[in-house]
Amino acid sequence: MPAESATAPRAALLTVDDDPAVSRAVARDLRRRYGDRYRVLRAESGTEALDACRELKLRGEQVAVLLADQRMPGMSGIDFLEEAMDLFPAARRVLLTAYADTAAAIDAVNVVDLDHYLLKPWDPPEEKLYPVLDAQLEAWHAAAPPPVTGPRVVGHRWSARSSQVREFLARNQVPYRWYPVESAEGRRILEAAGIGGEHLPVVVTGDGDVLVAPDDAALAARVGLAVQPASDFYDLVVVGAGPAGLSAALYGASEGLRTALVERTATGGQAGQSARIENYLGFPDGVSGAQLTERARRQAQRFGAEIVMTHDAVGLEVHGSARALRFADGSTIATHAVVLANGVAYRELDGPGLAALVGRGVCYGSSLTEAPACRDQDVHVVGGANSAGQAALFLAREARSVTLLVRGDGLTASMSHYLVEQIEAHPRVRVRTRTTVVEGVGDDHLEGLVLQDVGTGEKESVPAAFLFVFIGAAPFTGWLDGTVARDERGFVRTGHDLLVDGRPPGGWPLDRPPYHLETSVPGVFAAGDVRAESAKRVASAVGEGAMAVMLVHRYLAER
Repeated sequence: MPAESATAPRAALLTVDDDPAVSRAVARDLRRRYGDRYRVLRAESGTEALDACRELKLRGEQVAVLLADQRMPGMSGIDFLEEAMDLFPAARRVLLTAYADTAAAIDAVNVVDLDHYLLKPWDPPEEKLYPVLDAQLEAWHAAAPPPVTGPRVVGHRWSARSSQVREFLARNQVPYRWYPVESAEGRRILEAAGIGGEHLPVVVTGDGDVLVAPDDAALAARVGLAVQPASDFYDLVVVGAGPAGLSAALYGASEGLRTALVERTATGGQAGQSARIENYLGFPDGVSGAQLTERARRQAQRFGAEIVMTHDAVGLEVHGSARALRFADGSTIATHAVVLANGVAYRELDGPGLAALVGRGVCYGSSLTEAPACRDQDVHVVGGANSAGQAALFLAREARSVTLLVRGDGLTASMSHYLVEQIEAHPRVRVRTRTTVVEGVGDDHLEGLVLQDVGTGEKESVPAAFLFVFIGAAPFTGWLDGTVARDERGFVRTGHDLLVDGRPPGGWPLDRPPYHLETSVPGVFAAGDVRAESAKRVASAVGEGAMAVMLVHRYLAER
C-alpha cells in the first residue's frame, strides 16, 4: 500500500466498541499489523468516538477506516457511522456484528453506504480481519483527499473580514486553506467546531485551535508569528517592514546592532503585493514582490534581527539620549536610534458605494490573493504607476478582460517603459485614459462601476466583478505629528530639506546639521517611500535602508 507522507500526520484507524475487552482486542490486532503506518485509536461509545472524529477534523488529520460494533447502548454502530461520515465522507466504513445482526448489516450497505461488515469473532485476524482491512485501505488510498497542514479559514466569499484574514496570512507567508462557508468541507469544519455560520470567519490552526473572527494580533500569535519584543531596549528599532525597513534591519543586525523590526500588518509593504518586479537588479527573469521580501525577511532574521508583528506605532517620544516608540496596544520599546520606514498606503477612492464594497470586490492592492476568483471575470484596475501595471498584467492571466483606468493622458509619464510595452501588446488588457471611478454598484458584492470622463464629465455604467486600486500615496505619519517635521502631504523631511537658509531647523540641539536621512529629531532617520522626495522604487528604498544604518552608526559614535 502507498506509504504515508513523512511530513503529514499518519491517518487514523478508529475503532469503537462498548465492551472494553473487545475494544482492546481490536486495537491490539490493528496495531500489530498497521501501527507503523497508521494511528490506531479506540473508543468505547459512539459519543466518545464522534468527539474523537471532531478533534481529528479540527486538527486537519485524516481517518482512513471507521470500525464500529453494531450493538452499542445509546448509539448503534450504524448510527455512529452515519454521523461520522458527515465529518469524514472518504473514510471506509466497516461494521462489526454478530451473526444475528447480519440483516441489519446488509441493510446498512444502503443506509450508510457501508463498505464491509465483519462477523465476530474475527480470529484468526490473518484470515478474517487483515485481508478485509487491506482491501479497504487500498481503496481509501486510491481516493483519499490530500492531507491538510497549516491553518484553515472558513468564511463568506464576500466578507470584508474574511478577505482581510486571507490577505494577512498570505502576505505573511503562512500557508492556509480557504473554504467558503457554503462548501461541503467548510460545513464539516464548522460542525466539528460546533460553530454556526453566523460567526465568521473561523480560523482553525494546525493544532486544532478554533479562532472565531480573530483580530490580526490574535491570529498572528496562534500561527507562529512573533508579536512581542524579546527586550525593552534596543540599539536600533526599525518601524515598517517594506524594502527599506527590511534592508535597515538586515544591515543593522549584520553589523552588530541589537535590532528590532516592528510591523503593523505584513512584511513587504506595497512591494510585497507586486505580482512581478522585472527591473530589480539581479533578477533578470523578474521576481514577485512576495518572493523578494520573503528572502529579505529570512536574511534579516538569519543575521539576528528580531521581527515583531501587529505592532502599530502611535507615538514617538524623546527621553534624553533614548527614543521611545509607543504602540496601539499600550506597549513601548526604547532604543538608541530609530529608522522610520513605515511606507505609504494606497489612497482610497471617494464615491457612493465604494467604501461599503471594500473586501467585497473592491480591493486596495492585494491582487495576488484575489486573482484566482477573477477567472473569466471583467476586472478593472485604477492607477497609472508600476504597481497598477504589474497587477493588470498578472490579473490578465485569468480574467476575461482587464481595463486599466488612468486619470492622466497616458502611461508613459508614470510607468516604466517595459511595462507600457507589455500592456500595449496584451490582447486582454485595455487602457482607458482620462477616466475616473465615481461610484460602485452592488449589494453584497461589486457588480458594476460608474466611470466618468475627466474632460467632459460624461458618466458611463459598466459591469465589473472586481476593482483593484493602486493610486496615490498616503504616508503613515499622523502619529508623528508634533514630534517630527513633515511636508504638507505628510511625508517626513530629512537632511537638506530641513535646512532653513542653510541652517538647521529651530530646536535642533546639535552643532552639526542633520545627516542626509536624519529627521528633525537627532537619531531618528527616515528611509523609503515615507521620506519626502524619495524615488518610490524598490531599489532606492533598499539603498536608503542600508544608508540609514551607516548614518545610525555615525550618530551612535557621537554619543
